[in-house]
Amino acid sequence: MVWTVGVDLGATNLRVAIAGASGEIIAQQRAPTAQGPDGASITQSVLEEVEALCTEVGLHPTDIVGVGIATFGPLDMQQGAVVSPSNLPNAIEQIDLLAPFSDRYPSAEVHVLNDATAGVIGERFHAPMHPDNMVYLTISSGIGAGVCVDGSVLRGWDGNAGEVGHIMVDPDQTLPCGCGGAGHWESYASGEAIPRYTRHLAATTNHRTGMSVESVDAAGVFAAAAEDDPLAATVVAEVNRWNRIGLETIIRAYAPFIISIGGSVAVHNPDAVIAPLRTAIDHAPITTAPDIRLSPLGNEAPLLGAVAAAMTGGTGDRRRLV
Repeated sequence: MVWTVGVDLGATNLRVAIAGASGEIIAQQRAPTAQGPDGASITQSVLEEVEALCTEVGLHPTDIVGVGIATFGPLDMQQGAVVSPSNLPNAIEQIDLLAPFSDRYPSAEVHVLNDATAGVIGERFHAPMHPDNMVYLTISSGIGAGVCVDGSVLRGWDGNAGEVGHIMVDPDQTLPCGCGGAGHWESYASGEAIPRYTRHLAATTNHRTGMSVESVDAAGVFAAAAEDDPLAATVVAEVNRWNRIGLETIIRAYAPFIISIGGSVAVHNPDAVIAPLRTAIDHAPITTAPDIRLSPLGNEAPLLGAVAAAMTGGTGDRRRLV
């Protein structure tokens, strides 16, 4: 039997899955992502979760023939590592993934890829039509995109293509980004940024609110907006404005047929996030508006893409099944 492992290493949660020859998931588990104190500790925690799942289903490391690891970036593809990530609370210099997994699973081909890239691989692998021009956009703790153009998944020379969360949407650069820049899409509309943006608007506008601004999270902002809280409603409207700017940039750059949106912010608030984007793009001066949809795979797209990469030599092409 052919066995592969998929890993989705997020800033908040870690997902691990084991799949059989046709890609069916036979076991998976989820755990909080270790936050440090250093990269080696995070790597070790990922290895332990994978090993525990293998033990649970009775697999030896030599039984695993492929490992796909979807992770937040930025990536150093030569080392197969995450370097200086901006979305962890501790200052982490490097999280090694390729070498430790290759050592632990000597029979496996190991592939490390950006989580949004894994998302578009997962979407295409599981889609009935296997679309050649599509974007998987994740709006979660951060914002990123996996892009497929004319059947080729774009990775960039360093594996960091699709970091659209760091497109500058605000030329005034009002709010800082975790990467060290300012005015980025991720600075305003990501799950981590929305509470900060709420506090900024509370301090600079006269909108009334019933929220506890200092402690509210993104989920609380969306919930308050649904109850017509004036400040929360303004925040969500502004977030949608930034999302429209980012999405129109993606459409003009890549001309996708489909934009599939995942990530916790979108998955948990589709009416507040997806519906306004569809309306805005339908009225935008774009030659062909794509089909904008909530990801049919939900938050599982990067994990399923990691499995698909493990099964196909990193490509996600069904014709290259191991």
